[in-house]
Amino acid sequence: MGKYLVTGGAGYVGSVVAAHLLEAGHQVTVLDDLSTGFQQAVPAGAEFVQGRIQDAAEVLDGSYEGVLHFAASSQVGESVADPEKYWRNNVAGSLELVSAMRKAGVRKLVFSSTAAVYGEPELSPIAETARTAPTNCYGATKLAVDHLITSEAIAHGLAAVSLRYFNVAGAYRSAAGTVFGERHEPESHLIPLVFQAALGQRPHISVYGDDYPTPDGTCIRDYIHVADLAEAHLLALGAAKAGEHLICNLGNGSGFSVREVIESVRRVTGREFEVVTTERRPGDPATLVASAQRAHEALGWTPSRPELDDIVADAWQFTLENRV
Repeated sequence: MGKYLVTGGAGYVGSVVAAHLLEAGHQVTVLDDLSTGFQQAVPAGAEFVQGRIQDAAEVLDGSYEGVLHFAASSQVGESVADPEKYWRNNVAGSLELVSAMRKAGVRKLVFSSTAAVYGEPELSPIAETARTAPTNCYGATKLAVDHLITSEAIAHGLAAVSLRYFNVAGAYRSAAGTVFGERHEPESHLIPLVFQAALGQRPHISVYGDDYPTPDGTCIRDYIHVADLAEAHLLALGAAKAGEHLICNLGNGSGFSVREVIESVRRVTGREFEVVTTERRPGDPATLVASAQRAHEALGWTPSRPELDDIVADAWQFTLENRV
């Protein structure tokens, strides 16, 4: 079994991946500055170091087999208003991480990338060969890190895999009984926002546009269960090859509309709440659905929890258990 550094391991996806690594018998060190993560999300059994990715050189040594890199600023709106923060944290920070890995002789990296690198795609489902044209600074910085990793693989033999997520949701109960789920401050993801309406924590849920060229007029997005996502990261560690940078999209390959998500929350929670339709938001594509064919072929990965109600039910249980 190996020893791995998980940057951003106190966040949503990073904590679930750290839990999966521990359950697979690996040693795990979590590096997180807790600016958006939560220390209680670090799974039991992992060593925790509070610090930024720029501090990775103080942690890494030759005993580590690889790094799984989740640490990043990730609010789209903030990235437009404060691009310097995003270039500094996401790109400059990742450069320092990769340099620290080279110096320590750690030659395997799995990077948390994003579908935001594609911007407003011309075709759906989206393959990795699609044109990359991010429409915001967040997506631009993630794409820049992908280019950085490619250069490092070619020049210095790094074995790397970038996983481009679409919409991650759900929660994961570890073998020890701990539930890891989604919580952001401020919250910006649809399913937790609908939960807030169901709990009476917000007066209604807003639907931004109902005149898109989709079956019910609302945007369609590809939702993937966070546990399926975590399993892809462990498979990526096994697939990484020296001198190569593999890029894979992760998604179900099918989408759910905003209204379908809202109706799923109603079914799962048994609660009613107000839905208000407002104008479209600028830059919202009608449909974002992944082609996960490459992940299936290169990683041997197939999502095993594709049903929307199952994803919502797991997320709802986490919400109920962690209500403030």
